[in-house]
Amino acid sequence: MKIVAPFAGWCLPLAEVPDPVFAAAMAGDGLALDPLEGTVLAPCDGEIVPMQGARHAVTLRTPSGIEILLHVGIETVSLKGEGFEMRAAPGERVREGDVLLTFDMDRVARGAASLVTPVIVASGGRVASRAPAGPVKAGDFLMEVEPERAAAAAGASPVEASRRMRVPFDHGLHVRPAAQIASALRPFAAEVTIHARGRGANARSTVALMSLGVRCGETVEVRGAGADAAGALAALEALLAPELAPVARGQSKPGAVGKAARIEGVAASRGVAVGVAARLAVEEIAIEERAANAALEPARLERAVDAVRAHLEALAARAAGQSLELLHAHAELVEDPELMRRALESIARGKSAAYGWREATRAMSESLAALDDARMRERAADLRDLENQVIRVLNGEAPASGRELPEAAIVVADDLLPSQLIAMDAKRLAGVALARGGATSHVSILAAARGIPMLVAAGPAILEVGEGTTVVLDTEHGWIDIDPPAPELAAARHAAGQRAAERVADLEAAQGPALTLDGVRITVNANLGTAEEAREALASGAEGCGLLRTEFLFLDRREPPSEAEQAAEYGRIAAALEGKPVAVRTMDVGGDKPIAYLPTPREENPALGMRGIRASLAEPGLLRAQLTAILRVRPQGQCRVLLPMVNDLEELRTVRAIAAECAREQARELPAIGVMVETPAAAVLADQLAAEADFLSIGTNDLSQYVLAIDRGHAQLAGRLDALHPAVLRMIRAVAAAGAAHGKSVSVCGAMGSDVDALAILIGLGVHEVSATTASIPRLKRMVRLLDTRECGELAERALAAPSAAAVRDLARLARSRARGVARSQGLVE
Repeated sequence: MKIVAPFAGWCLPLAEVPDPVFAAAMAGDGLALDPLEGTVLAPCDGEIVPMQGARHAVTLRTPSGIEILLHVGIETVSLKGEGFEMRAAPGERVREGDVLLTFDMDRVARGAASLVTPVIVASGGRVASRAPAGPVKAGDFLMEVEPERAAAAAGASPVEASRRMRVPFDHGLHVRPAAQIASALRPFAAEVTIHARGRGANARSTVALMSLGVRCGETVEVRGAGADAAGALAALEALLAPELAPVARGQSKPGAVGKAARIEGVAASRGVAVGVAARLAVEEIAIEERAANAALEPARLERAVDAVRAHLEALAARAAGQSLELLHAHAELVEDPELMRRALESIARGKSAAYGWREATRAMSESLAALDDARMRERAADLRDLENQVIRVLNGEAPASGRELPEAAIVVADDLLPSQLIAMDAKRLAGVALARGGATSHVSILAAARGIPMLVAAGPAILEVGEGTTVVLDTEHGWIDIDPPAPELAAARHAAGQRAAERVADLEAAQGPALTLDGVRITVNANLGTAEEAREALASGAEGCGLLRTEFLFLDRREPPSEAEQAAEYGRIAAALEGKPVAVRTMDVGGDKPIAYLPTPREENPALGMRGIRASLAEPGLLRAQLTAILRVRPQGQCRVLLPMVNDLEELRTVRAIAAECAREQARELPAIGVMVETPAAAVLADQLAAEADFLSIGTNDLSQYVLAIDRGHAQLAGRLDALHPAVLRMIRAVAAAGAAHGKSVSVCGAMGSDVDALAILIGLGVHEVSATTASIPRLKRMVRLLDTRECGELAERALAAPSAAAVRDLARLARSRARGVARSQGLVE
């Protein structure tokens, strides 16, 4: 059967359609046309299939039962019919060349992502041949379509399953989500139908699903019949998740919060938790301005500072990893001489110790907060925390403040200080939801390291959630559901239970290698900072350390660490990893991590200033000491050197020459030296760097910041700073290709390396090594075992052609849900 062009335009393959669903042929095979006119003619004889008021698309059912879908433009469903006029009625029989609809090209072009119009075989047939790319006139040949042979009747199966789900898509079951549902079901043989409004539709038919007219938020019943029905329905769970009344991020609706509602934010630490809201508000401590006896106040302040320092040191003795680093930093900060000097000056003017301390800490924190510097903003928050701790001691209270948490507490707050998170009862804390904050903030990193689900940048609406309200925190998707109905709450408890069971099973299997279904080895390393973290990572299945952060040795102190101190610490970490490789990143200071003993002039934009390898080369004495310390670690060769913020070969060659001198002095062999690809310059020059570096490591946090021109600390833009943006992915592909061409390993060590949704795309781009947070390693290894590299490659190609990071996220989640469904149908946990 011949299908002809419905209008004049440019014919192009589906793969070039600027939409991942159509480009991946999820909605069906066919072609696309870029129109030159606004009248759409029938491409063949047939009957108009009802599509519940859709005026931007039309489906024809031919006499042989083949359904041909014409979807005018991309994302035109958002226009809600504006600019379109249907000229044929549902159920009407038309002949080839009859007018089906007209549209205002200018109006539609302004509101749509593109005018490109897919013409696809939605069901009942397959494309036998098609026209080449190029210009066509209305009525020209497009493709030959043959009817599909009827599938052989499957053997009777008693296995049936059904679940009620809510439709979360903004415009209901239109083409794109309907196609995603059909695509998710491809690995399964079960018959799946979706029922709504008293009617049912084949879930594999895009047109049938669209004909239901289901809108966003409606509940549907999904039924499956067949041996793998349970797996098929599980695969749809990630797409048809329970959906409640949305509350926009940064806004609130009167009366909405506290009743069934959903608040969206940015996922900072993944997980699913069901619990009760525990509101945390930091109230200012009342103090007296004037001192009762000014002569006694300096000694009172010094005793209070000593008490807080002792408290921090006691906490540090029981802490490890990121928590230990933070507590050491606070202990150093509370004794800052400038802070004490300012406070004593205030006391000398007759102020109380509490007033003087508050005046000093606030003056310093306000000046730090005003800097265009993420690290300094963190330090400003730390100062506010220390302000309260010292004042509490002056008032005769314990340094730590904190409320007693209920069981399964979901802490709700405007923002959260790292020390507050450290002080919380881990047995009672189920999750955190914040109005402000960013996914790469210090407290977010702490939450991820401890496996605590955390949502940030959710806006002020989150602050209206009532104390004790039942909530579901889902940071797999990036939302919190407030007081959900009983069925949704039961489903969430089930999902949380599954996640807990998965974590146990993942940890049990974590010591084994991570091999894809087709036998490709993927190395999963850990990002580390201390020996204790190294021991935890080893127990979680880490195959080495892909990124050892060394700046904790250089920051928050008055003098640099000695060569011996560094060598001892690196040696402890290497020993804890029991011979596994360690990539030691040289001090990544400057920019957002300045150090007091290296005074630098104020920079308008520290992220573009003296940081990373630039700062190290400006202080060659410190660099030589660090390189020598690395060389002293035994056994020789376990430690590799990783250089941050490299832009070009000259920087690499300069450091290699210094390292070679240090190696000769120590009578050691030159260690492997790799570079971090964190700037567009390094990505573009990856072929040059790969020719001389021993390995490459992609730091996706900074790379995303520089490629997308979005500050990592910008709360309002936190949701848009996504390493899965197609522009960032193209950079990663170039680096992976350069590494492969020169036989050098390429790792991803930024937050993207811990992102289970990104894993399949990274593998498809040619990355076979990631370095992740310890908590995410077991899950990443499990996900690797569910993937096929060929399918990953196809997914990566679709991601590279996607129009946005959000579209890539949709593709990634679909791939993960399909993997989960297949695993469950085979009796596996995921």
